[in-house]
Amino acid sequence: MNAPLRINEALLIADGAFTPFQCVAWTQTDGSGELTLTVIDRTSTPIGRKQIPCSTYTDPAQLEDLLKQARAELSQDGYTLQAWSMPK
Repeated sequence: MNAPLRINEALLIADGAFTPFQCVAWTQTDGSGELTLTVIDRTSTPIGRKQIPCSTYTDPAQLEDLLKQARAELSQDGYTLQAWSMPK
């Protein structure tokens, strides 16, 4: 996957990266194009959050690196995630 990602594609990829938890995303209202991802548990408690610049979520390699880092942080905090790999 080398073509730039559209925001909807990036959101679908991010959602799959945090299973069995839910990933909620929104864009900043300041027009910067920055995306905020929040991972929530089954009780709707936020367990992780990342701010993602547009240049990161549109680049598949950068998005993959960021999602792997976020997954590692959640794992270090004791959360168990399902296996995941970046879609090709």
